[in-house]
Amino acid sequence: MANNYYDTLGVSKGASDDEIKKAYRKLAHKHHPDKVGGDEKKFKEINEAYQVLSDKSKRSQYDQFGQTFNQGGGGGGQGFGGFSAGGGPTGGWDFSGFEGFSAGGGSAFGGDFGGSGFEDIFSDIFGGNFGGGRRTRAKAGRDIQVDAEIDFSEMVHGAERNINLYKTVVCENCHGTGGEADSKEETCPDCNGAGKVKQTSRSFFGVVSQVVICPRCQGKGKTYSKKCHKCNGDGRMKADQNIKIKIPAGISDGQTISLSGGGEAGELGAQSGDLLVAVHVIPHPKFKREKNNITSSEEITFSQAVLGDKIEVETINGQVKMKIPAGTQSGDIFRIKGEGVPYLERKGEGDQLVKIIVKVPKHLSREQKDLVERLKNQGI
Repeated sequence: MANNYYDTLGVSKGASDDEIKKAYRKLAHKHHPDKVGGDEKKFKEINEAYQVLSDKSKRSQYDQFGQTFNQGGGGGGQGFGGFSAGGGPTGGWDFSGFEGFSAGGGSAFGGDFGGSGFEDIFSDIFGGNFGGGRRTRAKAGRDIQVDAEIDFSEMVHGAERNINLYKTVVCENCHGTGGEADSKEETCPDCNGAGKVKQTSRSFFGVVSQVVICPRCQGKGKTYSKKCHKCNGDGRMKADQNIKIKIPAGISDGQTISLSGGGEAGELGAQSGDLLVAVHVIPHPKFKREKNNITSSEEITFSQAVLGDKIEVETINGQVKMKIPAGTQSGDIFRIKGEGVPYLERKGEGDQLVKIIVKVPKHLSREQKDLVERLKNQGI
């Protein structure tokens, strides 16, 4: 027997229940005799320590007196009984001391496993259900992901799309109950309304009892005298469904819209999954988006740049007049307020940023060349 249970698990005296459980999981994985490098003696010591420290009453006694008094004769962990290395039928081990092992009763480890977390831990080590005792939850429906394309203008102003899906839905005939409308609801004869049944099987630890979801009623505790003819009692069926989605103004390219409950129907009345719509914005030939601003460019003549003017500028909302001040340089940027992309999280819009390009003529008449020469001679 280990001198100090806390040292055995490698935790402090003030360790929380969760810390003790985690330490036990790690050590049980490492030292289990059936694993490579396992250590039978160490494994027994670890289990002995965990039996005491995972039980509030036993831990309190141990902290106060250095031992417990409700383990049936002496120190803790003496209940391994016939657990010994030998020529037993199960890979060299004798598990006669494990007969009748169940999640709620006594165990060959000399303690009560009920509520101690052993069933979870051994499930981690060996896989599957160990001791059971818990009703399996009905699975929620799966999420469905689809893509939707919108153009640049729809990104600014918002849009609607109809999404056609072929998916699992709640049965329209029985509305998810699984029974015909004129059939009688009855208590399930297999589980007597509990929704779960006890199963006994042989395993590594001998005879193991576990509680599982009732296969007849699928955990509902009720059955129907006649199954629904459309879904055959499942409560769900495959069907085409048209879903209208609203795409908000200002959404970004690649952003996903989530519609709660728009996915596959869940089992046994569990929550449906979500519909996830990934939005893709088709690029615009003239406009680009920079955060909530729209950028574009406009060409002006040399004379407009020198003398100034008012020009027509295309925005996502139509044509607007914009003033070009005298002396405008090529590359100058002018801002048109409120002609950008709406904010998703608050009211208002960004702006349109217009970059000016001064167009230089490639072909000039002799008169135009003479004029430019005169301007050149004047230092312009």
